[in-house]
Amino acid sequence: MKKILMPFLLIGLLQSCGRESMEELNTDPNSYYTTVPSTLVTYAEKQLADYVTTPNVNTNNFRFLMQYWQATTYADESRYDYSTRNVSNSVWTFLYVRTLKNLEEAKKLVNNYAPTAAEAATWDTTKKNQLAVIDLMQVYTYQILVDTYGDVPYTEALDVDKYPLPKYDSGSVIYEDLIKRTQQDIQNINTSAGSFSSGEKFYNGNTTKWKKFGNSLLLKLGITLADSNPTLAQSTVQAAINGGVFTSSADDFLMPYSTSPNFSQLYSNLVASNRNDYVAGKTLVDYMNASADPRRSSYFQLRNGQYIGGPIGVNSPFSGYSSPGTYAYTQTTPGILLNYTEVAFYLAEAAARWNIGGSAAANYATAVTASFLQWGKTAAEATAYLATHPYDPANWKKSIGEQAWVAMYDQPITSWTFWRRLDYPQLTPAANAVAESEGKVPVRLKYPVSEQTTNPTNYGAASTAINGDKLTSKIFWDKF
Repeated sequence: MKKILMPFLLIGLLQSCGRESMEELNTDPNSYYTTVPSTLVTYAEKQLADYVTTPNVNTNNFRFLMQYWQATTYADESRYDYSTRNVSNSVWTFLYVRTLKNLEEAKKLVNNYAPTAAEAATWDTTKKNQLAVIDLMQVYTYQILVDTYGDVPYTEALDVDKYPLPKYDSGSVIYEDLIKRTQQDIQNINTSAGSFSSGEKFYNGNTTKWKKFGNSLLLKLGITLADSNPTLAQSTVQAAINGGVFTSSADDFLMPYSTSPNFSQLYSNLVASNRNDYVAGKTLVDYMNASADPRRSSYFQLRNGQYIGGPIGVNSPFSGYSSPGTYAYTQTTPGILLNYTEVAFYLAEAAARWNIGGSAAANYATAVTASFLQWGKTAAEATAYLATHPYDPANWKKSIGEQAWVAMYDQPITSWTFWRRLDYPQLTPAANAVAESEGKVPVRLKYPVSEQTTNPTNYGAASTAINGDKLTSKIFWDKF
């Protein structure tokens, strides 16, 4: 495609999007929608990956919530205070404004693109592939939003000219549509042709990998519905398995971070910020210490010859506890959005629930082994670990839930969903937790303050529909 360069384009794309209100979606002064679609795809991918992987307390506190890390100085967020910093406003901006809106505009550019003479013969297929790739990223993003809040703007979310105050759609209805979209995207991808020749960072436009990702995303969507809509869940999971999900770490859906200024969000917050705000969390460290889990040396660093975790919800001085592993202090550590380890745990769960996709015990062992290999450990170490942590068919939720929690250490948003669905591990709420957590570990985030003030009618309807805009109001699929 011909490049249409605009003054200050890169500067604009790398800046923040300003105010968080939904009214800003079509008036973002820092996004340039008349450029080539690959530029917007690059920007949206970066913003999505940054949100999923950052430990920044203004944006993503799920490492605290899942008790992987603890704060050294400011423990408010580890106590579930997400209001003081308006965390949800930031989440809304990353996902709606910086990711979904830019992907939507990229779709428009693809649809309006006039191919060159050299491109014309294959453009229809390439166009279809590009649109499918963009749409799969939108599906992934919307799933995060529903899993975080419940009912959210969907059908009216991205056209603020037409819908300046968008309604909130039912989370269950959104899920059903996301499944349909994903199935259509998978069908639309032609693996004999390409998609984006440049700018697409997750798979570099490789349509074979994108199709596998589509099926793996379909698997994730289906598994999440297992307790709320088991019929749809099982058929969706079976379709995903039949279509071909991830089979090794070579399929992982990753953001390949590089050096400055595009280093990982972990490095940005642990090194470039010149701060020491995070240490290991006591809950995970104690669990791993109990069996001398070999992954400890990758997850954490020794402190006085030991792995020591800070108490959850209590200020934990950096000098007294283990810091995160060296992976978090490395500029090029990839950002994980969906990987083989996660998929393998879904397959174990599918087998346990419905006896599909193979043996539950075998898939469980594969998932644990994949985690060991992911963190630089050996298959032999995984086998030894499994001997002391065998799959228990009588309490498969505990087996899968606890081991997925350990394995999803660098995927805290995903870990949160595993925990809510399987109810393991049994986490004790943080000490000194805020009153609005009602003495529980939060199961959702509250809607942004910006929505309460700019879209109060639809906000109020959504709050009522989910039994109150509270940290304790369960997402529709969280039944137990």
